[in-house]
Amino acid sequence: MEYNSGRDLLTIPEYGRNVQKLILHAKTIENAEERQQFTDRIVDLMMQMSPQSKNMDDARQRLWQHVFHIAGYDFDVAPPEDIEISEEYEDRRPDPMDYPVKGVRFRHYGHNVQNLIQKALLMEEGPIRDGFVETIGNYMKLAYKTWNREHYISDEIIINDLETLSNGELTMRENASLDTLTNANRRRKRSNDRDGRDGRDRDNRGGRDRDYRGGRDRDYRGGRDRDYRDNRGGGRDGGRYGRNNNNSSDRRRRR
Repeated sequence: MEYNSGRDLLTIPEYGRNVQKLILHAKTIENAEERQQFTDRIVDLMMQMSPQSKNMDDARQRLWQHVFHIAGYDFDVAPPEDIEISEEYEDRRPDPMDYPVKGVRFRHYGHNVQNLIQKALLMEEGPIRDGFVETIGNYMKLAYKTWNREHYISDEIIINDLETLSNGELTMRENASLDTLTNANRRRKRSNDRDGRDGRDRDNRGGRDRDYRGGRDRDYRGGRDRDYRDNRGGGRDGGRYGRNNNNSSDRRRRR
């Protein structure tokens, strides 16, 4: 028995050992035309093994590069004309991405609220800015209720937090309503729940009535027709033969 610990290491494990054996076997084929055709079939097999790679722009380039990488780059076959094989291809690495480090104050509001506040600070004072600030306050209250459902939230808390985040430069106008988004969200939930219940009730009633009426009518008509046919047939046979038999016995008794 041959164990994996005694076998050669897999160069690219995602294709498995059989693909690696096929590529190494292709290197031993002496006929150049047969070797080329055999390698093309290996590439098609690798494409079938990973169908999700078809959506990639460099799918064929990647597969041929892997074939040469498994073969050790001493493979006497010709890739397609638009594909270039290079040993440096395997060494390519994407540039590291810096993790965004941002000082978020009042994390339950999110970072987008701070962006909106900075945008409001750049606006000129007037009704447009006041309406924008009111929209920010509505969103802050909605976000607060989303992440703090067990705590009571008042408009004063939102106004104070807005002033704190804007360093006191943004203030809410008097009689501003901060429940617009909250009420709209509540109405949408009620509407969805009502639609779900109505659809569920219609399906249940419709299915129950159809099944009940259909089953009752079929069973009733089928049983009634069968009973009628049986009675009619039994009466006819019984009447004809039974009456004749009774008459013959009566005649014998008279004699």
